[in-house]
Amino acid sequence: MIGRVLLVLACLAGSGCGVTEKVTGYFTGGKDNVEPPAPLVEFPIRLNVIRLWSENTGGPDKQYLKLAPAVAGQRVFITNPQGGLRALDATNGRKLWHAELDEPVTGGPGVGQNSVLLGTGKGEVISVNAETGRVEWRGRVSSEVLSPPLRQDNTVVARTNDGKIYGLDADRGKPLWIYDRTVPPLTLRGTSAPVISAGIVIAGFDGGRLAALDLRTGRLLWETAVAAARGRSELERMVDIDSDPLVFEGVAYVVSFQGQLAAVQIETGRILWSRDMSSYAGFSADERYLYLADDDSHLRAFDRFTGSAVWSNEKLHARAATGPASIGGYVVAGDVEGYLHWLDKETGDFVARQRLCDKRIIVQPLVVGKILYAYCSDGTLAAYTYR
Repeated sequence: MIGRVLLVLACLAGSGCGVTEKVTGYFTGGKDNVEPPAPLVEFPIRLNVIRLWSENTGGPDKQYLKLAPAVAGQRVFITNPQGGLRALDATNGRKLWHAELDEPVTGGPGVGQNSVLLGTGKGEVISVNAETGRVEWRGRVSSEVLSPPLRQDNTVVARTNDGKIYGLDADRGKPLWIYDRTVPPLTLRGTSAPVISAGIVIAGFDGGRLAALDLRTGRLLWETAVAAARGRSELERMVDIDSDPLVFEGVAYVVSFQGQLAAVQIETGRILWSRDMSSYAGFSADERYLYLADDDSHLRAFDRFTGSAVWSNEKLHARAATGPASIGGYVVAGDVEGYLHWLDKETGDFVARQRLCDKRIIVQPLVVGKILYAYCSDGTLAAYTYR
């Protein structure tokens, strides 16, 4: 497992990241891969996948940032690393407005209450009016923001790369509260985005801990260790939570790198079940199952109530599968060569394959209703449905 670590930053505790960077394997899709991607397998096409529209949204992403689209109402928002932010009609891809922020963007977009929120590498959170594209405010935080900020009620929540969670005033961007955790000496590049449920902020941290904070005050409600560091070296002891927690019916599901997949009761922080697992790519859920890509790029399904394995598809081995998105009776994951793989939820068998682009897809597809939005690192955003 250690030989397949993708993108690692050495971080000096308390001083942020950026000391050294080792890029190997799946994120780059280049000749430094520890293992070459498995060849694509043939299978009978059993699903008609339809591309509704496709748009080039600007400059390519050469920094391996997870700049995923966000949807609010009839608009889809997407940004590029150079600071271009676009609002598109979610049904046909028509451009509604375009804003240049004059600042490289590293996290976002996030949405909430008619605001589009972004984070920068220089420690800013930017709020943009969702109707017009006009910048409403810029708020200062302590370091780069690598995940989407989000807003609920009068609070914007943002995660910084130095281990802090900020609560910002949603009207002016001024800090309301800060929750701070020490960053381990060595971490994966990236941060888990907090989620908000019923006035509670759920956040995963480097070091394998999950915390619940009061949205209004930032007060710690509980903190739970969902993964324990093991091994002698700092690399072996990495148990970062890099994929976003997933909240479903009062339970937070969380997975760590080299650690655990766990179900945690939101009200108390009690771990309902856990099992050994290593993943950083994100995951999805429905009424019965959880779906994830492990760090071998195997797609897997688990019973949501017990954690027991349902199926595993290993045919995307070393193809850097994204977290699978749930759409109808199917799950969809992107890969390092720009393919979208559609699998049957019940069996894990392939039912369709589409190529979005000839570059890597590193962000999990987004599903709204019966439409799937997929974003490629060359700047292509496309919408799909099926029948």
